[in-house]
Amino acid sequence: MTDAVPELDLVLACERRIVNAWPSPATLLIDDWVVRFAGGYSGRANAASALRPGAELDEDTLSLIEELFRSDGLPPCIRLTPLVAETTRAMVAARGYVVRDASFGLIRPLDDVTTEIEPDLQIEARPSAEWIAGVAARQTGIKADAGKLTAIVEGVRLPAAFATWLIGGEPVAFGMSVAERGMAEIGSVVVDTAHRGQGLGRRLIAGLMGWARAKDCRQAYLQVDQTNAVANGLYGSLGFRQLYAYETRVLDLAG
Repeated sequence: MTDAVPELDLVLACERRIVNAWPSPATLLIDDWVVRFAGGYSGRANAASALRPGAELDEDTLSLIEELFRSDGLPPCIRLTPLVAETTRAMVAARGYVVRDASFGLIRPLDDVTTEIEPDLQIEARPSAEWIAGVAARQTGIKADAGKLTAIVEGVRLPAAFATWLIGGEPVAFGMSVAERGMAEIGSVVVDTAHRGQGLGRRLIAGLMGWARAKDCRQAYLQVDQTNAVANGLYGSLGFRQLYAYETRVLDLAG
């Protein structure tokens, strides 16, 4: 993918909705920033993120945010999206924050999407214990912690789709979408290792887009690691384009 020129109105629309689509158990609003805590599960759910273009942090506010993360046993974490002022980017780097990962925000119009859902795709409005266990079992590290995942997904209060792809009644792929004011976030897409390469991820995502279209959403958006070539290729082939790029930077707990 080529570098995108940020369309700040759309970036802001996505970033604000992400807070509701992937809710942290603890959330603070500090000036133009949302600071979120989820026990370390998921980068965006455990980070400070800007909520307006040109958002700045002064030294005192950044120190406060760092103390809040440390008191929760987490490394201070800042997401540097296109909404962050250059002065704050420079301050974060000078303070010793290092890049933990880099992601793309992708977006796609839904005008051409059919609302028909394939019969093998089961969609539920709330996360079942089976859905949570299925997602957790197919991840590694802290992402395999079903309890931390539960704390996030059970906090969703907007219209949502928790999707499971079944083969012969066996759940083999999972994903979710949350709709808010004409836009739908897509995430938590995982496919069982024994069933990869069969196009299930593509069909599951298409089903989630169909659900979103039926909810009168005009656009779908998602976030993906910049180094995940397979996922980026899949989303590109499904019509998603790069809207923006961002870095997640962390400060060592001993810093």
